[in-house]
Amino acid sequence: MAQFVDWDLAAATAGALGKSGPRVSYAEATDVVGELRRLTEEAAGHVADYTGLRSQVAHPPVKVVDRRDWAAANIAGLREVITPLVNRLSGDKRPGPLTEAIGSRLTGVQAGTVLAYLSGRVLGQYEVFSGDPGQLLLVAPNIVEVERKLGCDPRDFRLWVCLHEVTHRTQFTSVPWMRAYFLGEVQAFVDASQGGEHLLERLRRGVATLSDAVKDPESRASVLDIVQTPAQRAVLDRLTALMTLLEGHAEFVMDGVGPQVIPSVESIRSAFNRRRESGNPLEKAIRRLLGIEVKMRQYAEGRKFVHGVVERVGMEGFNKIFGSPLTLPRLEELGDPDAWVARVHGPAAATPTAG
Repeated sequence: MAQFVDWDLAAATAGALGKSGPRVSYAEATDVVGELRRLTEEAAGHVADYTGLRSQVAHPPVKVVDRRDWAAANIAGLREVITPLVNRLSGDKRPGPLTEAIGSRLTGVQAGTVLAYLSGRVLGQYEVFSGDPGQLLLVAPNIVEVERKLGCDPRDFRLWVCLHEVTHRTQFTSVPWMRAYFLGEVQAFVDASQGGEHLLERLRRGVATLSDAVKDPESRASVLDIVQTPAQRAVLDRLTALMTLLEGHAEFVMDGVGPQVIPSVESIRSAFNRRRESGNPLEKAIRRLLGIEVKMRQYAEGRKFVHGVVERVGMEGFNKIFGSPLTLPRLEELGDPDAWVARVHGPAAATPTAG
């Protein structure tokens, strides 16, 4: 069985290179974990009431983790997805022992380097790869560090983060086909490759580029240019449209619920937006190459699309977007809510119902 990544080495590298968290006492850490769990439950009620979406499948409780545990969870998820794909693409043929040993260890170090960087930035995540229907993760050290840097009220900031992340959990648990659809598109992206051997080499180069970006901000390579073939662009368009929708929907919900339950939400949003837009040249280069800049644009573009649709057909009408994969927005519709509304609701509905 082919070994593409030395996953144990990736985990060790991520743990060794990851930043230490903010200074907190044991009692403070215990309080943070307890409050995040409570606020997750509170946020779930707010999200359900605001969106009208309710979980259709059972899901595990939120898992509050540190940076090392977040990296380990993502390594476990990636391992579940990548290992079977690599085995299929390679025909379960093992490369030579020297090639496998060196290649997998090198890729393991590179993957661990990327995850070490990301583990210091991610506030929360709904991780869908390692199990059905997924697992909500909140990274406590990062939440505490950001709320301190921004000077936010801790309870308000933590609930604000929970609203965003719980919305993602709601998207996957209230729409039972969503996880299978997402994983199917990832599979389709791989299937659209020009061939197993070439794809594995491109994947290795992609991981190497990400790793280099963390250390060398002068690199101008695009990871997508490295791993993408022309046949994969249609799949990538669908994935981009989906992720923009999901991120924009989460932003729309947190901003819709926030003023009702978070007294300092305006100052939090203002400070957080400044944090997103700021960064020294090193940070900006790394964010671009890791796809974080793309994610930031998805927040804004997706939120504008969701707002436009809700303005025209209301929240219940918007929720038809989750009816089936056929009702998801196409990439070109994200900048034109009227086009989606006309396609799904009919041309007469494509008129704003509110100012």
